Amino acid sequence: MERASLEDRRFNDEIDKLTGYKTKSLLCMPIRNSDGEIIGVAQAINKTPGGAPFSDDDEKVMQMYLPFCGIAISNAQLFAASRKEYDRSRALLEVVNDLFEEQTDLEKIVKKIMHRAQTLLKCERCSVLLLEDIESPVVKFTKSFELLSPKCSADTDNSFKDSVEKSSYSDWLINNSIAELVASTGLPVNISDAYQDPRFDAEADQISGFHIRSVLCVPIWNSTHQIIGVAQVLNRLDGKSFDDADQRLFEAFVIFCGLGINNTIMYDQVKKSWAKQSVALDVLSYHATCSKAEVDKFKAANIPLVSELGIDNIHFDDFSLDVDAMITAALRMFMELGMVQKFKIDYETLCRWLLTVRKNYRMVLYHNWRHAFNVCQLMFAMLTTAGFQEILSEIEILALIVGCLCHDLDHRGTNNAFQAKSGSALAQLYGTSATLEHHHFNHAVMILQSEGHNIFANLSSKDYSDLMQLLKQSILATDLTLYFERRTEFFELVSRGGYDWNIKKHREIFRSMLMTACDLGAVTKPWEISRQAAELVTSEFFEQGDRERSELKLTPSAIFDRNRKHELPRLQLEWIDSICMPLYECLVKLNVKLKPMLDSVAVNRGKWEELHQKKLPSQVTSSSSFSSTFTMSLKDIN
Repeated sequence: MERASLEDRRFNDEIDKLTGYKTKSLLCMPIRNSDGEIIGVAQAINKTPGGAPFSDDDEKVMQMYLPFCGIAISNAQLFAASRKEYDRSRALLEVVNDLFEEQTDLEKIVKKIMHRAQTLLKCERCSVLLLEDIESPVVKFTKSFELLSPKCSADTDNSFKDSVEKSSYSDWLINNSIAELVASTGLPVNISDAYQDPRFDAEADQISGFHIRSVLCVPIWNSTHQIIGVAQVLNRLDGKSFDDADQRLFEAFVIFCGLGINNTIMYDQVKKSWAKQSVALDVLSYHATCSKAEVDKFKAANIPLVSELGIDNIHFDDFSLDVDAMITAALRMFMELGMVQKFKIDYETLCRWLLTVRKNYRMVLYHNWRHAFNVCQLMFAMLTTAGFQEILSEIEILALIVGCLCHDLDHRGTNNAFQAKSGSALAQLYGTSATLEHHHFNHAVMILQSEGHNIFANLSSKDYSDLMQLLKQSILATDLTLYFERRTEFFELVSRGGYDWNIKKHREIFRSMLMTACDLGAVTKPWEISRQAAELVTSEFFEQGDRERSELKLTPSAIFDRNRKHELPRLQLEWIDSICMPLYECLVKLNVKLKPMLDSVAVNRGKWEELHQKKLPSQVTSSSSFSSTFTMSLKDIN
């Protein structure tokens, strides 16, 4: 607290001389906040009336009122700070809202965020520069988005200049020296006086014609913490430098800017993926679907009866029908099982779908259209012979029949193990578990989604959903790895008589075992048919072994090694004993009407045993001695 008069040496009369005001007496006291800190001063000048000096009582009065003044000032400052924080928080929330509103256009989302940042930070210029290659050690910007305040744009009245995308440097672009530094180091830069900072390129600034005073530049990161660009603001409108609060706020804005950029990039990738799928469907429609003439031919054809085709026979000759006869036989199976009527399947669509499914099997030695048809025929025979039609629902039967026809779609003549060893595109797309089976299912879905191929079009939404789930289970069940995971439980349930058709899991396991039994069904056919099928599949295995040797520089296992083809009888014995026989024995326990299948397996095993003994006349070797080794190599077979 101080009192002064005109004669006081502490008094400076310069202000009076400038203003013409005559100061006679003065009372000055500090203003303190609630913590006792001085936050200002209060002055009383020239007491009235008469110009008498300020008294002790005056001091007491002023001293009594000043705490209220301190409270008012502190409250005003607190309110101003709160208001500022509220405005900043609201701006960030608006940015979040912008992200949800716009996720498809990179320029629009960046422009929105820059506009809000520039408005809140009150700066002359704001820019975002994106890197051309985030993996490259050389910093090169491929895109630049710029916003100028009205003050800095003579051509713009009461609005911000639109963002401008640049693919190369030009005089219009701002000084990029600091931006390049931030992009290379990943560290923010806050410069209060650009021309005094050695990192700043003053010459480039002079060429651009835009004078930079202060710079705040921060990196933009993507979701994997890689720098994808930088954002910077220039020259606060009030002439001050950017403070720590400005930097924190701008860094928060840039986080959302990174999210926005990442979202739009992901959206673009999704669009490209969709485009690839669209192209694939287009190619499928043009190249891999049947012609109208083919559809018309089968639509008008007389379909032979089941008895004429012999498709209800467990011991059906897999090689008896030509490629067209197999289509008519498949049509007969759909009609005989009542699926065309029950599910209102359009007959022309069914013809088209069957022909396209046939066309989407490759010309490989064994896993081709004939194999798919034979698996379906055996399923049909088992369903009708053993009376499984009374156990399974109509939608389950439909899923099994369609699953059999589609279970090896687009098979390449190589197995899952080869996909994994070679690192094929299929292995990369689906992983190493049931690689081909997932591909077969997805290929089946793609055909169903092609125009004029949806044989399930008239199903209710629930039935359609259930059917697609059942279809996927059916096709994946042909993976031998899954068969081995489930068969122990199946064998135990059947052995102890605990099979319950009302339990969903029991039904699912049973359907899986049916799919495997049909997939391996060639072993249940008469000897000449079974042997021919075994030689075909072995030849396909040999071709894979040749590729393993030439392309992968690997020594193939015995069943894939052409140089060991003399071991075919032994390998067939191991195949029957380890995989086939236990399954068919269990199915016969479940339903004795399937015994003819087991009998054929036993006969065929005897034939392979004879051939094996001829190869080893001096040895009496039980095939079971090989079973453990063979079981260990099942992953190679699958």
